[in-house]
Amino acid sequence: MATWDDVARLALALPEATEGPTHGGNRSWRVRDKQFAWQRPLRPRDLAELGDAAPAGPVLGAYVPDVGARTALIADSPAIYFTTAHFAGPPSVLVRLAEIDAAELAELLDEAWACRAPRRLVAERRGAG
Repeated sequence: MATWDDVARLALALPEATEGPTHGGNRSWRVRDKQFAWQRPLRPRDLAELGDAAPAGPVLGAYVPDVGARTALIADSPAIYFTTAHFAGPPSVLVRLAEIDAAELAELLDEAWACRAPRRLVAERRGAG
């Protein structure tokens, strides 16, 4: 079970990552002012859409490389990953934070960071690690 402290620790360990509020005041993590992960409380419309499948706990939003990656994550681990109609277009996924372990969270955040970071910064990180 991951916590917001885990998200912050892992996200801020990535090169040039910062934390700040979203427009709604929730926590978000950015690289060079591009958001790559964010706290995403479910809204009434989300709850109505998800019905009984709506998670009761905290939800993290994160960028993924493309919609196909999102589809694969949801298909492989539907207890962890999901989406709503609001996110039909952008390449991002929603995460039941209470269901993801630290290792998978670290991998997800690293990939989300790489989706939004400048190519040179990603190349430097990949070359270093």
